[in-house]
Amino acid sequence: MASLDRCLLLLLLLFSGLMVSTSSAFSGRMVGARTEVQNVETNKEVQDLGLFSVDEYNHHLALRGARRLTFSRVAAAQRQVVSGIKYYLQVVATMDGTGDEGQHRTFDAVVIVKPWLSSRSLVSFSPRRPALSNQDNVGDAHLNVRWRTHMKK
Repeated sequence: MASLDRCLLLLLLLFSGLMVSTSSAFSGRMVGARTEVQNVETNKEVQDLGLFSVDEYNHHLALRGARRLTFSRVAAAQRQVVSGIKYYLQVVATMDGTGDEGQHRTFDAVVIVKPWLSSRSLVSFSPRRPALSNQDNVGDAHLNVRWRTHMKK
């Protein structure tokens, strides 16, 4: 009987230790949660993804006569591990062919990278809403884009 009590006590201690170590391992952040990308301005991969998103926008919407964008920089970025790495980018660009050339505007872009397939997909690209006035929203309805295009690096 004493050996059974010891065995149960040992089992209980092992289980408790396992629960404590598991909960502390995940207390920093949830698996699959978005994380901020540090040093965005100097992160070459993130800046390349911003340029890729503007190039894809220009490629897809130039056929419709939309105004082209010129990439400036990525101002902020988050990443999330999904089936690949999903990047949420705040891309700063200027619009060509308008009276406000040189005026920087911010766009939200979502890009999925699958390194094992050497592919990048632009999932969405749209003007950042808080920065736009009501007048801008009317004239730029064509900028709200959602698509999936797989491009080789």
